[in-house]
Amino acid sequence: MSCRLRLSGQPLSRKRLAAMPRSDWTDLTDERLLAQCSADTYRASGPGGQKRNKTSSAVRLRHGPTGLIVIAEESRSQHENRARALRRIRQAIYLQVREVPEGKPAEIVAALTPGGRLDVGRKDQRFWPAAGAALDAFDAHTGRLAETAAALGITTANLVAFLQIDPKVWQRANELRTRHGHAPLH
Repeated sequence: MSCRLRLSGQPLSRKRLAAMPRSDWTDLTDERLLAQCSADTYRASGPGGQKRNKTSSAVRLRHGPTGLIVIAEESRSQHENRARALRRIRQAIYLQVREVPEGKPAEIVAALTPGGRLDVGRKDQRFWPAAGAALDAFDAHTGRLAETAAALGITTANLVAFLQIDPKVWQRANELRTRHGHAPLH
């Protein structure tokens, strides 16, 4: 899977970006989200035979408001790569755009099991909104695991297990900890 995330050339300042709800972008239809992006197509290198070398099937999307850039080049189909890139833009927004949580986030409540555990897989549609909310709480509590878990109403073990489900979420959590002066989680 090819995916690059970076904040670059942002038209919005970090202050204005932080003031905008993340759902302004994540709740958009694919067509409306794509309209906010500049799209480039190019010929991807690597295996795939003659067709791959003759068609521009790889897709790079740059989300204008946030400056996030993602690529998708796995498929020989430009249509499939565009759909993958749109999913990755949404994921990148959940990973990179932070909000200040107020109380227990609805995204977390929606993802809790009847026993009160945060237990959803990456393919569950509730995963990325819950991951974004967990990272918001993690940032708001300066990367402190116990305080974040308490604010979310789950155990520290459950929070760690949830953050480890996706390597990018785990990496982002450790980046937030490092930014707040703590050692990375192992």
